[in-house]
Amino acid sequence: MLRDYLEERLDKAGVSLDEYQELCLRLLSYGVLCRDESQIEQQLYDRYVRVPELVDDYLGMVGIRLFHDRRFAYVRLYPPGARVPGMDDAENSAFSTGLRARLRQDEVALLLVLRQLYDKALREGQVDEGGYVTESLESIGIAMRNQIGRTLPEKLTERKRVFERLRKLRLIQYRLDQNLDSGEAGLRIHPMIVTFVTDEALAALDEALPDDLEAGVEESGELDDVS
Repeated sequence: MLRDYLEERLDKAGVSLDEYQELCLRLLSYGVLCRDESQIEQQLYDRYVRVPELVDDYLGMVGIRLFHDRRFAYVRLYPPGARVPGMDDAENSAFSTGLRARLRQDEVALLLVLRQLYDKALREGQVDEGGYVTESLESIGIAMRNQIGRTLPEKLTERKRVFERLRKLRLIQYRLDQNLDSGEAGLRIHPMIVTFVTDEALAALDEALPDDLEAGVEESGELDDVS
């Protein structure tokens, strides 16, 4: 029986069937695991690295593929047909969006600028040991005006929505008690932004008009809430 075979493999890795099911359900629900995000995700990520083949094979049966970055300790799911970093057998897309990710235009604009800021910091050696880049909202706002002629949302509720969306995608980190209306507030850009926003998207940025910023973003449903 397939179940017996699975339980035997899991037992050798020291993972129970319930733990395996919890891991797969978490990945399907959230689309990403980032080890340094929380204690829960640390435990789930460590569990994944013990049974990666079993998770990959299970999700692969329905065409879902996983990208595992061991250096920065995160796993992201990609739906059938999506572009997976390091693989050239999928459709071209400006964004390697994870499972069930759909982005709004203001979110795409911010992502493009954050990727540019990350690359700049990388060239200047301003990356911390974990691969993160820290930027203030003031510097992000200036970069948006200079690079794409846009500004951060003026309404605080809209600004919170945009940053919370990217936080749920594990692309940025910031303190939830921060005043996002202050230019001195800061955030950390996760290194996975390099694989999420492709080089093609950056190359097209100089030619893109504001209304064209959504081009290439896969629309495959809303991302579940991640807390």
